[in-house]
Parts: sequence; structure tokens; C-alpha cells
Amino acid sequence: MNITVWPSQLAGTVHAPASKSVMQRLVAGALLGQGTSTLHNLSEADDCTAALLMAAQLGAEVELGENHVAIAGVNGQPKSREGVLTPMESGLGSRLFAPIAGLASHAIEIIAEGSLRGRPMAEIIEAFNSLGGRLEGPNDTFPLVIKQSLKGGHVELDGATSSQFLTGLLMALPCAAEDSTITVRNLVSKPYVILTLEILEDFGITIESNEALSHFNIPGGQQYQPIESAIDGDWSGAAALAVAGMLCAEQSLEIDGLNSQYTQADEAIRGALLFAGGALSGTETGIQVAKRPVRAFSVDLTDTPDLFPVLCALASFGKKPSRLKGVHRLVHKESNRSAVLESEWAKFGVAIECDESTDTMTVHPNKQPYQANIVIQTHGDHRIAMAAALMGLRGSAPITIQDAECVAKSYPEFFDDLEVLGAKLSMKRN
Repeated sequence: MNITVWPSQLAGTVHAPASKSVMQRLVAGALLGQGTSTLHNLSEADDCTAALLMAAQLGAEVELGENHVAIAGVNGQPKSREGVLTPMESGLGSRLFAPIAGLASHAIEIIAEGSLRGRPMAEIIEAFNSLGGRLEGPNDTFPLVIKQSLKGGHVELDGATSSQFLTGLLMALPCAAEDSTITVRNLVSKPYVILTLEILEDFGITIESNEALSHFNIPGGQQYQPIESAIDGDWSGAAALAVAGMLCAEQSLEIDGLNSQYTQADEAIRGALLFAGGALSGTETGIQVAKRPVRAFSVDLTDTPDLFPVLCALASFGKKPSRLKGVHRLVHKESNRSAVLESEWAKFGVAIECDESTDTMTVHPNKQPYQANIVIQTHGDHRIAMAAALMGLRGSAPITIQDAECVAKSYPEFFDDLEVLGAKLSMKRN
């Protein structure tokens, strides 16, 4: 599906989508529970659909309602119905549910799709095997086969690339037969680990950690208690709406549904917008973002790499270059985001430079209106598609976004919500 986006002025109120990061963790906890958990305000993102599918594949009874789901758990003992686990293209899903599947007493094959197929898994395989399990994969990537279940023990992880596998271990190991300890070096995305620990506490799980989140003591043989919870609004999706407000609002936009009970890394968008000269205020149910000129800004996104694309869009309309730190986090996403941003934003006349030595991306705004008929390739990356839409909304001519349906991975309603706010869009099926 190709979507053409015209320069537009936006106004009104929109509700933030439900957080896929929160929902996937809650689904995993409900799967491991000893009773039935009920989750409300569901996300329709593809990654969350994959999480519900994997919960069912690992033995949970999943009953979907209109906007809730009841999940009868397996009491810490997954039993694969068909010997297969399918995370689709969910990076978090694969790293979260693989250790949980490793609690089963029989072999399970993990089959990925799309860009996830080539993601490196060598460190995960090594860590899995050091905990008494046996995980194998050709060329250290998918498809993977769990041939022996996790028992517990000690493992050391390098957290420089992602914290997702750590999250999977933190959720699985409380159900292992033996106690476990995890030592982590160079941990990035600490807010996501804090989110995991907050959710585990709600399920009644006890884990001891130090303040630096570099060491974890995990007693084995614990039981997940059932819970009832509403999924928080998603700050990652709200970030795109907030940038749209600063760039394109007639006066201001309101984003509802952001009264979070759990920590979300991408709430850092609030500070980033303030650095860029934005004006935000809290409301009873969310935030209000006023239109403001963009000033050059410098922010560290090492813990929040999903903010890179939308902040690149914001920086494109400043008067001077802006700098975003943490660019090494962008390689193993749905696309190589730094390379894609560099090539696609060049079509707008925006020069993006990445410096590996300083781990920094510099965005040089274009001072001239770009030409019409620009076509942006998303490379199957939902964050690129949303950021490209922001460029079109604030730009000097309409642009076309190819394969725009990839936003379904995290925010299926994104373009619908933009239309509610007054965006001028047209759609053409491929």
C-alpha cells in the first residue's frame, strides 16, 4: 500500500495507541501464570498478535473479547502444542518467548519471518546453553531449535546491543528448577529492564538487582500470580504524534491515554522536544503539544533508539544541525535505520552524517523547498514510515510512502489518527 501525504495543518485530540512493549510482557507473564489473567485496552500491533499466538502455542488458553483478552496460564510449565514457536517479525517477541519456551520439557523449533530471520543470535545461543539448556541454529541465527530445557545457574551477558534477551531470561528463570544469577555488562535500554521488573513484581515474582542493573539474583521455583491490568498508552507511538504537533499544529494537539503505570523509555520524547524548543504541558489524561519553531538540539538516544526516526524528521526543519547520540543501536532493527535515514532523507535535501567514532548522527536541515514527486522506501520499517509521514505533513510538496502498511507492526491506526487530526492523505493499493 502506498500513501501520499500532503502538507497539512493539524488540530484536535487523538488517543495514544496501546503500548506493545507493555502488552508483550504482560502476555508473557499471563502465559506463565497459575490462573487466568485479564488484560484490557489491547494493542492491535502485529507484534502483540504474535505474542498472543506464541502464548497459545506454548499451552495457554487465550480467549479474546472486544477489547480484552483472558489468558489461562500454564503455571510455569509451557507445553508446545505443535513443537513450533512463530514470533513472526517481532524482535522482542523472539527474545522474550525463546527463554520461556526453554522451560518446556520437549524440543521446540523457533521460526522467524522477514528481517528477523537474519538477526545474529550467537550470544543468545551461548547464554541459553550456559544455563543448562541446549539451543541450536544454523549460522547462529533462525531457525532455532530448543533441544534441552533451561535449568538455571549463572550467565554473563553483554547488553551493549539490546536488553531484550535479558528481559526474556528475567521472565523465564523464576520458573526454572534452580536459582539463577545474571551479570550484565554495558547494558543499554535500562528503562526497558525497569519496565520488565515492574511487571514481574505485579505478577508476584521476586528478583533482586543492584542499582546499576548489572547483577540479578533470581530464585527458582516461583509462581506467577494472575492479574487484571489495562495496557498503558504507548509513548513510542505518541512520540510521532507529539512531533507532528510541534511541526504541523494550527496551535496545539492533545494526545490522550498516557497516564502510564509502568516505566516507558520513549517518554524521553518530552525532554527531547523541550531541548528542540518545544512547548509541552500535561493534561489529566496525557499531554498537549504546541506548534513551535525547531531549534538545533543534541540528545543521547542510546536508551531510546526508536526515537531516532521521528527526531530526525524534527531536526530536518531546524535552522542549524542537530546531533543524536547512540547510532550503533540502529543496525539490527527492522532495517539498518541509520543507512535508511541517510539515503531516504537525502531525497528531501537533508544531509545525515553518521560518525562511528563518536556514535553520533548529525542532521543538516535543508534550507530549500524539496521538489514534488518524492517517493520514500520504508524498507519494511514502521518507524521510517511514520517519520516520513511527518516530513510530508510539514514539507513543501506531497510525498509518497511505499509499503506504508508496515506501520501495523506497532501502530496500525497511525494514518487513520493523522486523518482525524486533519492530515491530507490518499491511499493506493500496490
